[in-house]
Amino acid sequence: MKGYENMEKKKALIVFGTRPEALKMCPLVCEMKKSDKLETIVCVTEQHREMLHQVLEIFDVKPDYNLHIMQPGQTLFDVTTRILTGMKEVIEEVKPDVILVHGDTSTAFTAGLAGFYLQVPVAHVEAGLRTEKIYSPFPEEFNRQGIGLVASYHFAPTEKARQNLENEGKIADRIWVTGNTGIDALRYTVRDDFRHEVLDWAGDSRLIVLTAHRRENLGDSMRQMFRAIRRVAESHPDVKIVYPVHLNPAVRAVANEVLAGCDAIRLIEPLAAVEFHNLMAKSYLIMTDSGGIQEEAPSLGKPVLVMRDTTERPEGVAAGTLRLVGTEEETIFKACCELLDDPEAYRKMSVAANPYGDGYSSARIVEILENELAKDPKMRLRP
Repeated sequence: MKGYENMEKKKALIVFGTRPEALKMCPLVCEMKKSDKLETIVCVTEQHREMLHQVLEIFDVKPDYNLHIMQPGQTLFDVTTRILTGMKEVIEEVKPDVILVHGDTSTAFTAGLAGFYLQVPVAHVEAGLRTEKIYSPFPEEFNRQGIGLVASYHFAPTEKARQNLENEGKIADRIWVTGNTGIDALRYTVRDDFRHEVLDWAGDSRLIVLTAHRRENLGDSMRQMFRAIRRVAESHPDVKIVYPVHLNPAVRAVANEVLAGCDAIRLIEPLAAVEFHNLMAKSYLIMTDSGGIQEEAPSLGKPVLVMRDTTERPEGVAAGTLRLVGTEEETIFKACCELLDDPEAYRKMSVAANPYGDGYSSARIVEILENELAKDPKMRLRP
């Protein structure tokens, strides 16, 4: 095998398209660009647009390719077909040695599928998360399982994720436990001197940060979630709730229907990553149906009530940083009241150890890629 000093740089094509992906991939991009063994090429799909570019600016990441797939009213069919066609052209032009995708989005699945079709090794960052229920969350559970089928490199955030992959028959020496790159992002974004008008509005009140957007929660489930949250605000005078409302019109309609008009609840536009991370850091607790927040909030010492029936992050539940509360109004209301009214219950969740990483996952992934890509090319397509 040639020494590194005599080797050309290996081409690593990083593909992402949503804000959550960008938050977890941009720290990796920054780390990879430090490598003298890797040439880093960034392709974004714009599955999200405005929210994606907010994150790119924070990390000063400038994409080399942009598929511009976002269109009003796009469906999963639209997203998938446009990405697949666009990725074929990008891969054939770049000729990468590896394609890196993240997590469970339609961008990640379709870019991985394109890599498989063109027989380019795929590296899956945040591999091995599972609920084992193909429609929960939808379409994310299918997406991550599908990527796992074609990936040659599996970067699992936790030991549990590794076990999931091994249980599915993935080759053990193709799996590495690296921690989660989303924790790395907090080192770039959280600031002691952060100021925001929402914090001025909240004053000395205990601030609850709310997020909700999941497709499977649209309709009655989301209505019940929001009714519970309004009851919390109306029954606890020392509580304020801020909700950066997702851009999905269906989410906005229910939010306005149930939450508008309550003085203790602020409905605001989506926040940039720096603002949102710092708002979480200043909050009392988090209520969410999101995925990444389940990892980020525990790093900040914040209890998380997960308004879903399942989670692909059971490590947080086991560690005590997360609590699954489902989507029924009464269950959510009681769980939130317990954390507000019982200091010991709150303390136990806020001091639990975060199982998702130490902030240096990206450096581990870069080192692994440097070593693996130096090996015989025939070995890179091992499943």
